[in-house]
Amino acid sequence: MLASQQLIHNVRSGLFGWYDFPKDANILQASETMPGTDGDKQYDYIVSNADLEKTSDPGQFLMACKKLLKEDGHLLLAVNNRFGLKYFCGDRDPYTDRNFDGIEDYKRAYGNANDTFSGRCYSKAELQKMLSEAGFEKVKFYSVLTDLDNPSLIYAEDFLPNEDMTNRVFPTYHYKDTVFLEEAGLYNGLIENGMFHQMANAYLIECTVSGKLSDVCHVTGSMERGEEDALFTMIHKSGIVEKRAAFEEGISKIAGLYENTMLLASSGVKTVNGYIENHAYYMPFVHAEVGQVYLKRLFFENQELFLEKMDAFRDLILKSAPILSEDAGDGEGAILKYAFFDMVPLNSFYMDDTFVFYDQEFRLENYPANVIIYRMVVTFYAGDIKANQVLPMTVLFERYGLTKKLKKWQDMERKFMIRLRKEEELMQYHNKVRADYNVISSNRQRMNYSADEYQRLFVDIFKNADTRKLFLFGSGNYTKKFLTIYGKDYNVQGILDNNESKWGQELDGIMIQSPDVLKQFVSGEYKVIICIKNYLSVMKQLDKMGIGDYAIYDWNRDYPRKLKAIAAVVPKENEKPKKYHIGYVAGAFDMFHVGHLNLLRRAKEMCDYLVVGVISDESIYRLKNKNPIIPCDERVEIVAACRYVDQAEALPTDYSGIRDAYKMFHFDVQFSGDDHGEDAIWQSNRKYLESQGADIVFFPYTQKTSSTKIRKQLTDTEK
Repeated sequence: MLASQQLIHNVRSGLFGWYDFPKDANILQASETMPGTDGDKQYDYIVSNADLEKTSDPGQFLMACKKLLKEDGHLLLAVNNRFGLKYFCGDRDPYTDRNFDGIEDYKRAYGNANDTFSGRCYSKAELQKMLSEAGFEKVKFYSVLTDLDNPSLIYAEDFLPNEDMTNRVFPTYHYKDTVFLEEAGLYNGLIENGMFHQMANAYLIECTVSGKLSDVCHVTGSMERGEEDALFTMIHKSGIVEKRAAFEEGISKIAGLYENTMLLASSGVKTVNGYIENHAYYMPFVHAEVGQVYLKRLFFENQELFLEKMDAFRDLILKSAPILSEDAGDGEGAILKYAFFDMVPLNSFYMDDTFVFYDQEFRLENYPANVIIYRMVVTFYAGDIKANQVLPMTVLFERYGLTKKLKKWQDMERKFMIRLRKEEELMQYHNKVRADYNVISSNRQRMNYSADEYQRLFVDIFKNADTRKLFLFGSGNYTKKFLTIYGKDYNVQGILDNNESKWGQELDGIMIQSPDVLKQFVSGEYKVIICIKNYLSVMKQLDKMGIGDYAIYDWNRDYPRKLKAIAAVVPKENEKPKKYHIGYVAGAFDMFHVGHLNLLRRAKEMCDYLVVGVISDESIYRLKNKNPIIPCDERVEIVAACRYVDQAEALPTDYSGIRDAYKMFHFDVQFSGDDHGEDAIWQSNRKYLESQGADIVFFPYTQKTSSTKIRKQLTDTEK
């Protein structure tokens, strides 16, 4: 089994993995074809994952389960909730593959005689009634987030989260491309309004006739981390919090957690202390405000006090370990002998006028304090757009001396989290089940306009752009990307901006001007394309000015480009047509050598028209931390002179990825060396291209020659 497949299996196993099954218990895995067992054997436990939903007679299914259980036996029933929040956010029903069927109780799904039943979801009330009628006298519902395939958070029906859920939930979907609401940001409101459990995406139901129900109130699983780091954290009704390894390989992690807690406490920082028993870590449940919630409340009530408490939090980070080197004022900050990576507001309580820490699983030796301080800031702001508008996090970066080396702290934090969460191994899976923010925004946009309005504003944005003077409204990143991709296709007359301080400046050689410049033209003489993320205020401004011919650039959308004319290729007599029409190759092509030549020759053998994207000097430096020998403009000329190449283009520094390249060139195939073949990012890009009807073809890499080897040989010769 591939590593990614094993991780996905591990994540799904977390649904039942936390439950305390006795070692000698008889357990039956149910199926939708119940009843169907050997003889009169009875079981201690029956576990069922969505089987109830696939049977046309759920009552009979439950009766069969009850018959197969011992008197004190338990049925663990996992089901989807047809009123789950994800379906209100735009996810499709898992059985009908259509939106809102479950919410409408399937009145449009199985209405015709020819419809084939494939399954259906039920509501909590419907499930309660079924279980009661089947004779299950004791029933306990657990709400499952994000869903049955990704059960990272599980809450008993009489227990509510007491933390900010915005950066705790990573929503997953059956069909992510129709989602139009950001689900993670809705949970806090549901909790406040008593709707959290009613709108859970799924339930795990513990049922018994006379047995004892579990006393677990809440479970947090980290199964995606792999066998060595995966833990279950369980809150018991008795007031005890239990942490245990999900796999034997992770038992040593429990000892490390205890050691870290004691080490942090020895520095004078307050901690929630616990003890180890039978390879599990136990600590008391604390009835106090989580540090993140406390700080968020202060943020909106008393900003001065908020900053004071953030300063105090920063001071605790610096106090947490011996300092190996003091802050020298060069942006590097202090270096700690060891640092606790999860020393963030989310892993603390605020009590007795200080922050008290728990769950410090990770200790990193000889580590910059600034990484932990950076995490203190970004985890506080995570997912909270409103907070960032009130007081931008950049203010706190500056306050704590993080700005000068900010990219370093970002990279160190990101690399640790990628390794911990196995994001590279799970990249393809996450791309499949997690919605993209830009897609959510685009879907939301469509709902605000009629079909004709949406077509005019967001789709046909280049209508009249050739015959009228074209102006771009906005001078930020959206405009920069527009000019990067479409600047050569259309003659942009000017850039408009309401910020007077920018007037007279240039962006890519185009003057930034006041919107009032449009007053000198008559209607029908110009067109405006709005290149701003929050475009509504500009729309109103243009409407007020009497300007109707405008459109809105959505940088997530794939707009058709003006491509160079490509003549139809007619195969010569007895010559087979080539497999692809437009092919694409990207590379640095520094110190052009036989390996480059072989790649281009093989690519041209498979396509009629070969486009080559040449990576910019800055992109090479970012990738390899060294400058190319030959500058980009010369490398483009060298590649263009090759007889196998039909078109050579310098790739924009910030938009040189495969997806951006596809939007620029609309190729049928991308060619690359096979040294990228198993790379997770490349495999993800392969999936993207396949969704667009394009392929990736990997060629054997020329091992004997490379630009790196040539560079080294030249350096050695100089010595």
